[in-house]
Amino acid sequence: MSAAADEMSGDKGGSKHDDGGGASGVKRGEPMAKHTSWRVGGPADLYFKPRDAAELARFLAALPRDVPVHFVGLGSNLLVRDGGVRGAVVATGALKGTLERVDETAVRASAGVPCMRLARECVRWHLGPAAFFAGIPGTVGGALAMNAGAFGGETWRHVERVETIDRGGVRRQRAREEFTIGYRRVDGPPGEWFLGATFRLEHDAASRPADIRDMLARRNASQPLGAPSCGSVFRNPPGSFAGRLIEECGLKGARIGGAFVSEKHANFIINGGAASADDIERLIDLVRRTVHERSGVLLELEARVIGERREAAA
Repeated sequence: MSAAADEMSGDKGGSKHDDGGGASGVKRGEPMAKHTSWRVGGPADLYFKPRDAAELARFLAALPRDVPVHFVGLGSNLLVRDGGVRGAVVATGALKGTLERVDETAVRASAGVPCMRLARECVRWHLGPAAFFAGIPGTVGGALAMNAGAFGGETWRHVERVETIDRGGVRRQRAREEFTIGYRRVDGPPGEWFLGATFRLEHDAASRPADIRDMLARRNASQPLGAPSCGSVFRNPPGSFAGRLIEECGLKGARIGGAFVSEKHANFIINGGAASADDIERLIDLVRRTVHERSGVLLELEARVIGERREAAA
């Protein structure tokens, strides 16, 4: 599935143009470092923040077919290389965030809705299990794209159907059965991205806002949430935890350039303030290689990497 799992916000630099079939707000050479939680990344050839699905459809339909398209959300699960991104970056975080209750146990959420908002509203409506969405630092679109999870919950356990959009701007309704779902993985019709989903939950009279506060307090105690990172870098391998394997290799505090492995949680790589995307990627490679050599486990990335290295772009 081509749906992207990341999240971005903010604007800086670049020049505004009226490209993509009359879509306003298309920028050229927009620095992606302003749109990722790692705060690194080179410029995007085109950067577009659609206001609604109709504007997005017009943009995609007018874009030349040979121009690559990268969908992103709020940038919390994304590493953009220093050479930047060729093609068009579509930032769905600006899409109108529609969240509504469909019936007694179903809610419909658009891709731009923050997962925290989904969690809070479902708890207010006494629907569950939904509090776990508060632990996903992104939007519904990103959660759908990677089957994001937290606190033992997973996004696609509750998906009934989704809305997608393809490269030509055509929108479709698709059933859950049209997708193959795995751990932090979603495979479905190629060349389509998520616009939203209907979630089927259960009535839960015991759900309360304190559930979310308790979950977040536990997470704050064990993870460096205030530092520039992407959250968990690696997927947990079957029967184990990536953070534990990394820690057992003595890699807490390991550093390359301005990037280092968190002392608080070894599955987090932190931008110390002056890291480049190359620093982060080389540290990722060091961690993977070391864990594989010492434990035989080859860690798989949970973070998404896009773009070109600076040398290739030059």
